[in-house]
Amino acid sequence: MRLIDYVWNLGAWNWFVLAVALFVLETIVPGVLFIWFGAAAFVVGIAGLAFDIAWEWQLIAFAIISCVTVFFVRRYASPDMAVSDQPDLNLRASQYVGRLVTVEEAISGGRGKVRVGDTIWAAEGLDAPQGARVKITGTDGTVLLVENAAS
Repeated sequence: MRLIDYVWNLGAWNWFVLAVALFVLETIVPGVLFIWFGAAAFVVGIAGLAFDIAWEWQLIAFAIISCVTVFFVRRYASPDMAVSDQPDLNLRASQYVGRLVTVEEAISGGRGKVRVGDTIWAAEGLDAPQGARVKITGTDGTVLLVENAAS
């Protein structure tokens, strides 16, 4: 019972303890979510020290601030919203669109292989003999879509 009494007597400082626990949890568990709950706990802790707010209202404020921060971050800090000067940085095949490459294994029946630098890639397109030059026009996963260079 003494531990419960001690925690109860901390008052607004409980929010700071919760905030630190959530910040530590954020470093252990990936996902970038606990940090926003920790920030909400920190804000409620400051409000609890600055104003004499009943614990019920502190709990409601924590819930509201948590929801607002989580939804705000999910909406405006998502990777889909990030603008990059190299949008195809991790899409290696997309970086090759427009390049002229050599057919390594004849394209027959619509499928074959092409050499891009020192790597052999699966390719799809019109039939072409080994050694022919083709142009990469697109990608389908890790398969390069090609057409004859003369086209």
